[in-house]
Amino acid sequence: MSIIEKSNSGRLIDEDFTQVAELLGCEPAALKAVQQVETGGRGGFFSPGRPAILFEGHIFWTQLKKRGRNPEDYVKGNGNILYPKWEKGHYKGGIGEYDRLEQARKINREAADASASWGMFQIMGFNYAACGEESIESFVRSMCESEFKQLLLTANFLKKNSQMLQALQARDWAVFAKCYNGPAYAQNRYDVKLEAAYQKYSL
Repeated sequence: MSIIEKSNSGRLIDEDFTQVAELLGCEPAALKAVQQVETGGRGGFFSPGRPAILFEGHIFWTQLKKRGRNPEDYVKGNGNILYPKWEKGHYKGGIGEYDRLEQARKINREAADASASWGMFQIMGFNYAACGEESIESFVRSMCESEFKQLLLTANFLKKNSQMLQALQARDWAVFAKCYNGPAYAQNRYDVKLEAAYQKYSL
């Protein structure tokens, strides 16, 4: 059975990481390090059928604009899900993020789903095409399938960005963190956390 055909509805096992790492030309420990930093090693789901998510109100602002909507028209009563600049004060964390997502979906479902990071590797919904999906809707469906499907989507995403993949292969955590988390990665010490997680899993 090829890696793409495999069905795995449970938690990921070492063999899954090994197979996908071979596909990407990186170490399994490097992939595990990314998953550890993104979701604390807790896995890809808050509950059955509900992938781990984090809703980003500043991204929602941008995504509404891209769809011809003026976000300022929707701010009243939605200040917890819609704001022009990143801030962490509105995060509920865990399953509570679905309350924020559903609130945003009432304004525009596609923009809302594009504005959350999904699964055990926390891929933003607007990256659906880089993950090999034809729409945000199909991306969300795939994220809901299994942790293994989430891993495959992440592999597609990494393969689409040669600089990011090469940094993962070389374990250049600063470059990888910048590609994966943006130029402000150092504020959250993403590169330091990735290195520490890699050292943990490479023992």
